[in-house]
Amino acid sequence: MKQSLNFLSQRDFRFSEFISRRYDLTAGVSLFLIFLVAFFGLFLVYPIAYIFRSAFWINGGFKLTFFKLMVIDETQRACVFNSFKIGFIVTLTTTLLSLPLAYFFIRFRFTGKGILQGLILVPMIMPPFVGAIGMKQFFNDYGSVNIFLSYPIDFLAHHIFNRADFSYLNNPIDWFGGGFWGVIILESLHLYPIMYLNVAAALANVDPNLEEAAENLGASRFHLFRTVTFPLMIPGYFAGAIIVFIWAFTDLGTPLMFDYRQVLPVQIFLHVNDINENPMGYALVVLVIVLTMLSFYLSKRVFGGKRYEMMARGHTGARETQAKPLMSGFIYLFTSLLIFIALLPHISVVLTSLTPDAGEWFGVVLPSSYTLHHYSSVFIHNDTLSSIRNSLFYSVFSTIIDLILGVIIAYLLTRKRIPGKNILDTTAMLPLALPGIVLAFGYFGSFYGWRIGGWHIDPRINPVTLLIIGYSVRRLPYMVRAAYAGFQQTSITLEEASQNLGASPMRTLYKITLPLVIANLVAGGILSFSFAMLEVSDSLILAQKEQFYPITKMIYSLFFRLEDGTYIASAMGILGMVLLTTSLIIAGRFLGKRMGELFRA
Repeated sequence: MKQSLNFLSQRDFRFSEFISRRYDLTAGVSLFLIFLVAFFGLFLVYPIAYIFRSAFWINGGFKLTFFKLMVIDETQRACVFNSFKIGFIVTLTTTLLSLPLAYFFIRFRFTGKGILQGLILVPMIMPPFVGAIGMKQFFNDYGSVNIFLSYPIDFLAHHIFNRADFSYLNNPIDWFGGGFWGVIILESLHLYPIMYLNVAAALANVDPNLEEAAENLGASRFHLFRTVTFPLMIPGYFAGAIIVFIWAFTDLGTPLMFDYRQVLPVQIFLHVNDINENPMGYALVVLVIVLTMLSFYLSKRVFGGKRYEMMARGHTGARETQAKPLMSGFIYLFTSLLIFIALLPHISVVLTSLTPDAGEWFGVVLPSSYTLHHYSSVFIHNDTLSSIRNSLFYSVFSTIIDLILGVIIAYLLTRKRIPGKNILDTTAMLPLALPGIVLAFGYFGSFYGWRIGGWHIDPRINPVTLLIIGYSVRRLPYMVRAAYAGFQQTSITLEEASQNLGASPMRTLYKITLPLVIANLVAGGILSFSFAMLEVSDSLILAQKEQFYPITKMIYSLFFRLEDGTYIASAMGILGMVLLTTSLIIAGRFLGKRMGELFRA
């Protein structure tokens, strides 16, 4: 017995010695790891687990009742089909727009290339649900476009075809198809820059020697692109396509603004009010989670096992040639037309925000007069001013949380040997893959009735805590990647020298490391703050009482208010667009070309 105890103690000692040799598990590191496990467990794992439990565990037993209803019930089946259709069409549309754009800007040199390349990215600076406000003014039955078309069409009908009784406005074109095509148009115009960035990066990495070899063998340009270039671009293209599909599939704000309810995100939103009586909302969220994860899994499964590396000898530059006059003209025409169409939502929102009232923009192509009164109303009106204060409060505190957690996680990943490092990295980046509506709905259901002392966490009573946590969790990957890039580019020898002179690890981090990565932290913080200010899903679902509305929920509320609601909402949207534009410019100044690393999971 004594020998057995000695053997066990020796084995435990050897195991402890192995752990201490392999991992840097000091008291401080262990404490940080415990805190991170608790944080992610409570605010990431627990809400998702609660969703699955509520969807499957009904009346004390495991049941698939509501999943069967999705197949049997025609309305639910139509919602699933419409969401798939929107995701597929938006992905196809952005592909058709991005492939020629990438080919033009990677393969040709022409005057004004830099300016045009910047302009095609402009649609990213305004959420599509804000653009929907102005686009409805432009393209509704009696909007600017139909009014403009009525003049030539009525003239031809009256004077050429002798139809004096004809009026185009009696039966105008429904440009948005009851909201379906409006959602597709707005999402396509907003998301094509994301597809373009992925496709352009993939095309730039194609070895030009392979294309030249194919041309020497007699391949035409189209055959070359179909058989050599595009197959080598597939990993980059598919990465962009997955992002676009998931975004379009789970977008909540745009269908709501078009009052198009036959899609999964809107149905989930409508089930918030009966979340404890009807498990259908949980089942729909589970379907969204499964489809999202399945998309990422298939992308890894289908393309992860194939080989796309190229046998390039050393570094090869992009295969760029000077565009001939005819090609330059075509590039200018295609790009300018796309930029003009893509900027229509921005132009329409600006004009709406400058319109005094409905009477000044009815029956005419453009407003009869303009005013800045709605911009001043944003800072005077009690509701809008309260929403701005709320958003600033939520965003500032969520950014502070992101800053603290992002630095800790990035430091552990780059400077310490810890168990489960890959799991920590994957968990921190998981919010990029999860649609915002998933966590928002999970928070709303899982924290029902929660209270710590006199501090309410229940979003129905006081959503402040969950809004701050939700914003921070959703934007944490930006800060992690920003800090991670900074730590990677900072030599560890400086920290070792500091500790050799007697400084503690915390003092070294505070005095040496953080000042060297401050630019990365500022850039990540600016992006986290600005995107939190314009967060849609968390705001629409968690903020149920008007006193807690952030900016995006107030824009949604104002849009359905008569009189000046639409115009003040547009002014708030423009101010949000200015904020995001400024933030991206400042972050770009700090990070430069490394800024794209913040958005990679």
